[in-house]
Amino acid sequence: EPGNPAGNSSSVAQEQFHVLVGVTGSVAALKLPLLVAELLKIPGLKVKVVTTERAKHFYNAQEIPVALYGDEEEWQLWKGRSDPVLHIELRRWADLMVVAPLDANTLAKVANGICDNLLTCVIRAWDLSKPLLFCPAMNTAMWEHPITARQVEQLKGFGYTEIPCVVKKLVCGDEGQ
Repeated sequence: EPGNPAGNSSSVAQEQFHVLVGVTGSVAALKLPLLVAELLKIPGLKVKVVTTERAKHFYNAQEIPVALYGDEEEWQLWKGRSDPVLHIELRRWADLMVVAPLDANTLAKVANGICDNLLTCVIRAWDLSKPLLFCPAMNTAMWEHPITARQVEQLKGFGYTEIPCVVKKLVCGDEGQ
């Protein structure tokens, strides 16, 4: 182990792994508190969340026990040339990013290089040597639209990893992916 010639376990326990969770405006965002709680059970894992404005509709920020960043924080932080740029700071901090859920709108934005909010800016600036996992979540009709498969393939082409959809009863009442 580098920097630890003795290789003792006490320093291993102190190692930290930084996971950045991106959350978008799919109804599946209501599971964000559960996702964060489960991640925090993993020893040595530090978590921060980047949210789109639309995602905020589906969860209670009071139920998120970690730092939560949105567009407002990006613009509050930067006042002048020497100030930190939040999407770059978050990119540097993270060892891995997971976008869960990735809604149809943000999928389309990322596939086309649009970066008009904090989350899409982090993704556009992402260090491609680090893993980025994305979990598409949308209504079955949206999922089955021909452009969705193309956009998912585009993200995989960037080196991102898809966590595939599951088949279930959707919040709207439909059964499907």
